[in-house]
Amino acid sequence: MSDLARQLEGYRLTTAEILYHMPDHPKLLQSYVWQALDLAPRFPVLIKFLDFWTRNLDGKLHSVKVCSAGIVKPAELRMVGAEFRVH
Repeated sequence: MSDLARQLEGYRLTTAEILYHMPDHPKLLQSYVWQALDLAPRFPVLIKFLDFWTRNLDGKLHSVKVCSAGIVKPAELRMVGAEFRVH
């Protein structure tokens, strides 16, 4: 399915900042930024990725911050404060 079709079905651009413990130095945290189209508020694509992470990668998860924004939305109209005419 194309990205536009997914967005029309309600998928939103989702960004997650994942903090995890480095495998060689567990007291140090590393940051990883993940971004994909996902369905808010359940985030099934992100949860699938985090399940993969916990099963297959050595870095233990510390925290995940998630933000989501719709890309396709109605056009916004604003009133212009001034009008200039060029002859």
